[in-house]
Amino acid sequence: MSTETLATGGASLLPRHLAVLLLAFVATLFAGNHVAARLAFDEGTGLLLAVLVRSAVALTVLVTLFLWQGKRLALPSDARPWQLLAGLMVAIQSLCLYSAVARIPVVVALLLMNTFPIQLALLTWAFGGPRPTLRAALIMAVILVGLVVVLDVPAWLASPEALGPDWLPGVAFGLGAATAFSCALWMTEHHLGAVGSTLRSLLTMLTVFGVMLVAGALQLVPGGMALPGSGSGWGALVALALLYSVAFSVLFISVPRLEMARNAPVMNVEPVASLLLGYVMLGQMLTATQLVGATIVLGGIVALSLSPR
Repeated sequence: MSTETLATGGASLLPRHLAVLLLAFVATLFAGNHVAARLAFDEGTGLLLAVLVRSAVALTVLVTLFLWQGKRLALPSDARPWQLLAGLMVAIQSLCLYSAVARIPVVVALLLMNTFPIQLALLTWAFGGPRPTLRAALIMAVILVGLVVVLDVPAWLASPEALGPDWLPGVAFGLGAATAFSCALWMTEHHLGAVGSTLRSLLTMLTVFGVMLVAGALQLVPGGMALPGSGSGWGALVALALLYSVAFSVLFISVPRLEMARNAPVMNVEPVASLLLGYVMLGQMLTATQLVGATIVLGGIVALSLSPR
């Protein structure tokens, strides 16, 4: 999870150890959001409802920030279609990621989601950008090998039924979330640079909220607006919205003081936090082999994020 600075000047940087601790805390909140989502889904909460509630709370935070900063609601005409398309991509990413979380262990879903740097690099290259360096290509290959180990592909091929009927669509949704997010990032970098980060985030979240409302009204996802079936389900729904919004707000406000270019890899602690929270809260546990694969993936992601290009 990443965002751009609200301002580039006049903000004193936090000491690095405090910046690292804050980013690790934010990443843990994001992981908690996904664990809470799985708890909510297990109690019958509809997928669309979960994204809708989360988006509504986050949108409220963004509107408050927008008004507090005294920003103007001015979007360049040539950026409007790209802003709408980027918002749609984020809406698809949200739906796909929560769909993956509902079907496979949370940590596996997040590891799949974290392949977006690979997809973004390839997408940028495909549209005329710089070709990935040999170092980056080797790191991507290592990450893919780690994913093969995490997903336990040999066992999957030998006995697909042993992993359950939802494993394959869960993996597809996880990779789909990464694809949608990489497309949104590419559009942001190449077509939305002139749009302020606060306005861009607000319009993106507004698009997500609107898409969820329309999808719910048209019943595009069967059971998508189903209410939680228990008190714990309601608690999980509230928790996922609050955890996401608090994490988003803290990150958004603090970014100018965090030296993200140097410290952003700390955010990759999110899958690790989800592994621990998933074990404690959901009883989800990876095998020793899968843990080795997860370590390879995370190491590759950190190395890729530290790459000069």
